[in-house]
Amino acid sequence: MSRRPHIGVYPGTFDPITLGHVDIIRRGAHLVDRLVIGVTTNPSKEPMFTVAERLAMVRREVAELAANIDVVEFDSLLMDFAEAQGASLILRGLRAVADFEYEFQMAGMNQQLNDDIETVFLMADVALQPIASRLVKEIARYGGDISKFVPAAVVTDVRAKLQG
Repeated sequence: MSRRPHIGVYPGTFDPITLGHVDIIRRGAHLVDRLVIGVTTNPSKEPMFTVAERLAMVRREVAELAANIDVVEFDSLLMDFAEAQGASLILRGLRAVADFEYEFQMAGMNQQLNDDIETVFLMADVALQPIASRLVKEIARYGGDISKFVPAAVVTDVRAKLQG
């Protein structure tokens, strides 16, 4: 009897994808048979990049990480998306206590929607904990160096977007 593949979903806006995101994706891919990176919109955020640009960026940055990673757009409730993917796990990265409070509340709400899907938290690598896409964009808008926070190609993407 074959077992059902263990599928995880790592959702986010990835605007832009950071080294912290890449770290969580790399580590999370080892926990599941298939990791689906769900790239979504968030009405409360003002994205720098379109969804199509973010999808391309994430696909480029994870292409060499592991063969079991898929990058998919979604615009629905996370639990509906996870169910559609056949996921049994939601992967979330934590940087600080403030992240935990928000993520804990979300995990509780998601559990009420579908208690068959578990939320798993990974702590960001200590060196990457302060990185947030919002801060990366702010630093870049003021001409600061973001190369310590995002992959090299993303530095180029951000500069091109700001000049365009």
